[in-house]
Amino acid sequence: MSEQDTAIERESMPYDVVIVGGGPAGLGAAIRLKQINPELSVCILEKGSEVGAHILSGATYDPKALDELLPDWREDGCPMAETPVTDNWHWFLTRSGKVAIPHILMPPFMSNHGNYTGSLGNLCRWLAGKAEELGVEIFPGFPAAEVLYDDNGAVIGVQTGDMGVDREGQHKGDYAPGMNLLAKYTLFCEGARGHLTKRLKAKYNLEADSQPQKYGIGMKELWDIDPEKHVPGRVLHTQGWPLTETGSGGGGFLYHQANNQVALGFVVTLDYANPYVFPFEEFQRWKQHPEIRKVLEGGKRVSYGARAINEGGWQSVPKLAFPGGVLAGCSAGFVNVPRIKGSHTAMKSGMLAAESVAAAIAASREQDSLDEYDAALRESWIAKELKLVQNAEPLLAKFNGDIFGAALANVDMWLRTLKLPIFPAMKHHTDASALQRADLYRPVQYPKPDGVITFDRLTSVAFSFTNHEEDQPCHLRLKDAAVPTAINLPVYAGPEARYCPAGVYEFVDPDGAGPRLQINAQNCVHCKTCDIKDPTQNIDWVTPEGGGGPNYPNM
Repeated sequence: MSEQDTAIERESMPYDVVIVGGGPAGLGAAIRLKQINPELSVCILEKGSEVGAHILSGATYDPKALDELLPDWREDGCPMAETPVTDNWHWFLTRSGKVAIPHILMPPFMSNHGNYTGSLGNLCRWLAGKAEELGVEIFPGFPAAEVLYDDNGAVIGVQTGDMGVDREGQHKGDYAPGMNLLAKYTLFCEGARGHLTKRLKAKYNLEADSQPQKYGIGMKELWDIDPEKHVPGRVLHTQGWPLTETGSGGGGFLYHQANNQVALGFVVTLDYANPYVFPFEEFQRWKQHPEIRKVLEGGKRVSYGARAINEGGWQSVPKLAFPGGVLAGCSAGFVNVPRIKGSHTAMKSGMLAAESVAAAIAASREQDSLDEYDAALRESWIAKELKLVQNAEPLLAKFNGDIFGAALANVDMWLRTLKLPIFPAMKHHTDASALQRADLYRPVQYPKPDGVITFDRLTSVAFSFTNHEEDQPCHLRLKDAAVPTAINLPVYAGPEARYCPAGVYEFVDPDGAGPRLQINAQNCVHCKTCDIKDPTQNIDWVTPEGGGGPNYPNM
């Protein structure tokens, strides 16, 4: 059944539907399934210690899908309803100044009118409560570690991770084998770069007719600020400095949320070429811009986190259905990059998957390919929305995120909005292949943290409340242990020491025998950047023991 260990005796639990991941897609799917047929048995596996523990987003939230799923959410205690967007700013930054970009120059869909800003993690906690009220079983702290298949290669469920295994792979006294959760259909809603999704894409060749997925690394902090500086509902997005200094793409955001808090963050697209680029330090440098710093001065940071974000757009959406299962949410990749929004499309994809699954089960089908889900999504408002912006990220990447690339992206979005497209859908390359040799670049000199506005990585990880059982197998697996020092260090100057936003990877030489890569797996915030950006694709992220990782509050 599993492609891994089949010798251990395991308990099995049958369900109509098993959902991997308790984010907007998985919760939206579970609720919709129970709305259609309350008799369906549905469970959600969530690898975090609770629903919301691993959820990280800005977030400025478009309620379109939530309005369809639970129309009364604003009056039903949903925390996202607390702060409507009231003010919408967009700046192009120079080193010490800014150019305000009037929203009248942008297509209407770029407006945040009618949106909300708040914690996506708290929204998911609220949705989990709604799902449980409908009878959905939710198992936090139980990661799906393996996909289960029948003899014909169809997905029949998943296997949860074993507990109580030491770092050498031996069973400890508290060993408990994972369970087999069997299903008529399994929905994979793992989020960006899900480790099971990656295997499914390869097994079923789901990306044969799509461009490779692209990603950014998003880092976020939550601050309590001076109440006199707080403007509830104000949202700000920035492009330009400091990334223009290294020819990299991305930008920042700063959202005034409830209770005198601001959520601020920075996204660096992972297709950068210069191996000396240090995404975490770019974020810290951005906070020192005069216009950003003056908001933070007198405030206090209360949390930190990081997560990879899909950026490939419509042309990177893979085939969504395969025998026994489907991809939904960020496992497939429905982020609208210019709008910096994907939670609404993720939720809608889960709802569409649920409708196809419910209809198939009602017709006495099981473990076949739900091609009707794939077709329905490609005719939905998700497709219409993403097609309008499908060249925005490629144009920004082609011109290194500068103002000319931003202007071209805006022109393309307007032309598509007016149904006058002149540029065909642009192609992608993988983020890993974009990295160039270190000898082509000079090292980037980043300022030291001041401990007031800017901070180091290890201090920041403490504010993610990350925890892993130390005596367990390393969940960051090297396919070849020699590659980091034989290739990555001499050719690319050891980029894993910089692209990780949690300080997991460092090159050490404690005894003078030569450098080696040390993996501090206990620091991992599950962002998946290493799995994406490693130039030799030598790092394979797999799920650690259940409940490990960050414990994001209010993020």
